[in-house]
Amino acid sequence: SAVLFSLFPGTDVGVTGGGANKENAAAVTPVTAQPLLLTPEPWNLLVTQTPAKEKAKEGETVILNCHLNSPEHPSLTDLMVKWYKEDEKGQMDLLEKNVTNLPNNSRIFMSGDLSQGDVSLIILNVTTSDHGIYFCEVTLPDGKVVTGDGTKLRIRRALGLFGIEESIGTIIGVVAAGIGGIVVLIVVLTPQLRKCILCMREESRQ
Repeated sequence: SAVLFSLFPGTDVGVTGGGANKENAAAVTPVTAQPLLLTPEPWNLLVTQTPAKEKAKEGETVILNCHLNSPEHPSLTDLMVKWYKEDEKGQMDLLEKNVTNLPNNSRIFMSGDLSQGDVSLIILNVTTSDHGIYFCEVTLPDGKVVTGDGTKLRIRRALGLFGIEESIGTIIGVVAAGIGGIVVLIVVLTPQLRKCILCMREESRQ
C-alpha cells in the first residue's frame, strides 16, 4: 500500500479495503506501460540508387532507380520520400513528401510502388538543364533521414535533322568564305598582273 500511496497522493487507498487496492493496482498498469509506447522500434533502412552514372540524349525519358529495403518493416507506406538535384547552381528540390515539388511541371514524378520499396524517379523529355547529381532521401516515422549515394546524370545534345543541317550549313559557309577569299585575291591581284604583263611587253619591244 505504500507504493500505491506514492503513485496516487491524496487518495485513501488501503483505508476503504481490498477492493480499492485492486482497482488502483489495475490503474497503475497503463502508467508503467506508457514509456514503452513512446519509444518506437528503431528502423534500419537501406536506400540504394542505381546506376551511379546515367547518360541520356535530349528528348529521351530517364528513370533514376531508387529502392528501399527494411527487413524489420515490410510495409513502407508511412515513409516520406524526397528527391533533389545538385548542380553548379546549387540544390533544387524536385519532389517532397512523395509529390512533385516543381510548379507546372509534369515531366518529373515518382514511379513504382512505395509499399514495395520502389521510389524511382522518372524525367520525361530531358533537356541539357536536367544535368546534375540526383539524390533520393527518405524520412522515417521516427524522424531519421536516410539518403542514397546519388546518381550523376549527363545529357548529350541531340544531333538530329536540325543538327545535320547546321553542320552542313557551317561547312558550306566555310567553303564559301574560302572561295570568297580567293576571288578577292584574284580581283586585288588582277591590276598588278596587268601592269606586269604590260611591262613585259614593253621590255620585249625594246
